Amino acid sequence: MKTRRRNSKQRERIYQFVRSRIDHPTAQHVYRALKKEIPSLSLGNVYRNISILVEEGRITRREFGDAIERYDAIPGPHYHFICDTCKRVIDFPMPIQELITKKARGMTKHRISSHTIEFYGTCEKCRKREG
Repeated sequence: MKTRRRNSKQRERIYQFVRSRIDHPTAQHVYRALKKEIPSLSLGNVYRNISILVEEGRITRREFGDAIERYDAIPGPHYHFICDTCKRVIDFPMPIQELITKKARGMTKHRISSHTIEFYGTCEKCRKREG
């Protein structure tokens, strides 16, 4: 049975913040961004509320090979761009290529449900800084 939780203004604001981002913020980033707006906010509150949002399926925890947990408000399959310079992770607006999943299914006896792709390079901000 699923636990019913009271609505929380902090949790909703954290969710809205993560939802407004395409760069997959960390819990520390969420905390720093919302602390002035919500003076009573603590890093512990952020972690607890993020855990609840993950449990509810409203956001997902993602790690991109750097041992840093980031949060994403797009729960379904989608692609990402990772900047080699600043390490930002950004949603990549390319439709999911179902043909890749179908092709992979035909190559193995494993049960494949989906796939993901990560693109690497230099983001627009870093390119501007480089000149």
